[in-house]
Amino acid sequence: MANIERFRILVMGRANAGKTTILQRVCNTTDNPEITDGKGNKVFEAKCFQRGHHNIEHELVFSSNPGFVFHDSCGFEAGSAGQFDEMKNFVVNRAVTGSLRKRIHAIWFCIPMTDYHRTVTAAEQKFFNECDTGHVPVIVLLTKADALHLPAMEALLDDGLEVGEAKKKAAEKERELLARWLAHIKGILDKCKFPPKAYISVQKMHEEGADCMALVQCTTNAVNEEGLQRLLISAQQSSIALCVEYAVKK
Repeated sequence: MANIERFRILVMGRANAGKTTILQRVCNTTDNPEITDGKGNKVFEAKCFQRGHHNIEHELVFSSNPGFVFHDSCGFEAGSAGQFDEMKNFVVNRAVTGSLRKRIHAIWFCIPMTDYHRTVTAAEQKFFNECDTGHVPVIVLLTKADALHLPAMEALLDDGLEVGEAKKKAAEKERELLARWLAHIKGILDKCKFPPKAYISVQKMHEEGADCMALVQCTTNAVNEEGLQRLLISAQQSSIALCVEYAVKK
């Protein structure tokens, strides 16, 4: 553990799943990350954020929290077989590499609720059927869960409620829809050869000061190695309460 200085996370999922926004909230910043090629050489940032120009080997580090290193795979739902194989090789190699500094410690797999009508794509099922991440836990993030507000309102209005009454019951209906889609996604992915370790929903990540404690706590619980748990707890800066809770438990 003395050789591992930063907690390394691979972030995956469709384009426009809100991945960058989540990383900014976890690191408590609105700035873009510094992107390097893994050898300390800075990469031209604008190009990296364009769809199709992601390089999974590149390291994303936010100056507000250098305790995290992120890797971002492109939205491979429309990618070629070559892109999928590149991602798969990265995952497999970085899960067992002899260089402890280069190993990934967790994978966040983002599925946006803006696409709730196609919650699990063929490409996503392919990942969970073909990519053995070994001891590296995969956590599925249901992102942009607040996008369920509109279908919740539509459902309540279709039930005959007035607009005012529908607004009062919208939050409860959103939770109901989210629980339904979560059960649907779990029902598909849990049957795959290499299912996720955990599931969590995140919402309102576009709002400054959004609470990321649940995501960090879920990731901590999914990581089995106590040393890595300590590393993650020390890297996160969003919750002193989480640090205290972990310290008391241990």
